[in-house]
Amino acid sequence: MSPAGTSSRPSSHPPFNEGAAHNAAPSRFGAPTLDEMPDDVRAVIEESRSKLGFVPNVFLAYAKRPEHFRAFMHYHDLIMKGPSGLSRAEREAIVVAVSAENECLYCVTAHGAALRIIGKDAVVADQIATNWRTADLAPRLRAILTFASRVNEPGFAASDKELAELKAVGLTDQDAWDIATVAGFFGFSNRMAGFMDMRPNPQFYELGRPGHAR
Repeated sequence: MSPAGTSSRPSSHPPFNEGAAHNAAPSRFGAPTLDEMPDDVRAVIEESRSKLGFVPNVFLAYAKRPEHFRAFMHYHDLIMKGPSGLSRAEREAIVVAVSAENECLYCVTAHGAALRIIGKDAVVADQIATNWRTADLAPRLRAILTFASRVNEPGFAASDKELAELKAVGLTDQDAWDIATVAGFFGFSNRMAGFMDMRPNPQFYELGRPGHAR
């Protein structure tokens, strides 16, 4: 039986989205070749390729300006992989929730893939990518994303009440600092992705899905 609303009979309609122009460039400003990159930038990109099997477009986009590449990647790795009271999955959840609110296609897609892999719950990862407010979240994660969303608002200034609400679910002032840092950094990242018209690598859409090796 065909799914509801579909028919098993041949259709006279053209394939869905036929003729659409797909922008495969990592950035509207182009990207240097590997030979044109400084050795340290090229090494980071090659390491990424060896781990993932492809080079995320954000690496290629920022490689256009090596000093910006180094600063961006250093701070990214510090806040996303460095010591913290927040788990790696919680930090990725912040990225996905904030990026979804900012309607950043690249960051929702790329970090949605990371959250599916690290969090080991593809359903909740997709829920957060769509609307974290209606996602099936534990109280701690809901408090984290609620505060992260506030950080993402124009004119944000934290209140003592908000910090107390975080402490009520076991989060410290340092954890609040880390939530704000991740949300703030990816507010910047979202806007730069829009500026550069970064497009997600097709591989991101498959990562972390049932049956996918990575």
